[in-house]
Amino acid sequence: MDWYARAGRDLPWRRSWEPYSIWVSEIMLQQTQVKTVIPYYHRWMEQFPTLEHLASAD
Repeated sequence: MDWYARAGRDLPWRRSWEPYSIWVSEIMLQQTQVKTVIPYYHRWMEQFPTLEHLASAD
């Protein structure tokens, strides 16, 4: 834990315990570098903040 406190990266999906936001990040990170995912993650979460919003999308 000491190492993480010193060296861990501050990533947007680590700020939430919400399973949906973690799931979205896991899907996006499967074949993509973290630095590339971050702006896409922010846009996605703005447009679809919950699973219900995603389910009701056209």
